[in-house]
Amino acid sequence: MQKIAVCVSGGGTNLQAIIDKVADGTIKNTEIAVVISNKKDAFALERAKSAGIPAEYIGPKDFADREAFADAMLETLDKYDIDLVVLAGYLVIVPERMIQKYRNRIINIHPSLIPAHCGMGYYGLKVHESVLAMGNKVTGATVHFVDEEADHGPIILQKAVEVCEGDTPEILQKRVMEQAEWNILPQAIDLIGAGKVKIEDNIAHII
Repeated sequence: MQKIAVCVSGGGTNLQAIIDKVADGTIKNTEIAVVISNKKDAFALERAKSAGIPAEYIGPKDFADREAFADAMLETLDKYDIDLVVLAGYLVIVPERMIQKYRNRIINIHPSLIPAHCGMGYYGLKVHESVLAMGNKVTGATVHFVDEEADHGPIILQKAVEVCEGDTPEILQKRVMEQAEWNILPQAIDLIGAGKVKIEDNIAHII
C-alpha cells in the first residue's frame, strides 16, 4: 500500500479529486496518510478532517530558518511513513534536503504545459493571465517529479486544454482544473503506486 502525503496551501480542489478517486477505486493501492498545509486556515485541512485524514499545519514562518522548517517537514513525513509526496497547489519552495531524501518521490501539478508559463512567480491565476496575454490557443496541466528548480523535473503526464474566445483567467483556471488537473494528478498517483513510472536519463517513462 502506497502511503502519500498531500501538501496544499489553499482550498484543496486537487486534494478533493484525490480523496474522491481513492474512495471510488480509480486510484488503487494508495492511502492518503496525511495532509500538510503551510496555512492554518487552508480549507484543504477541513477537507482532510471531513474525510478522516490526519491534517497537519507546518508553516515556514514559524521556524527560525529553512533548516528548522526542513526538519519539521521531514519528521512529519517520517512519522507517517510516506512513500510519495504530492504537491497539490502547495505555494512553498520545497526544502532541498527534502528533495534529496525523496528524490523522484515528490510530484507536483502545474496548471500549464511545462516548459511554458512556469518557474518562479508562475502560480495560481498568474499562470492563466500569462497564457491569455500570450494569445495561446492551447494550454493545459502537467504532473512532474520535483527537483531543485521550480516547475522542473521529469514530466509524468500532460493534458492539453483549449483556450476559448472570451476566456478570463478565472474561467480558464476552472476549465484547466476540471478537464486536466483533477484527472492527470490522480492518474499519476495511481501509475506510481502500480510501479508503472520509470525514470531513465531524467525522462519519466510509463511502462
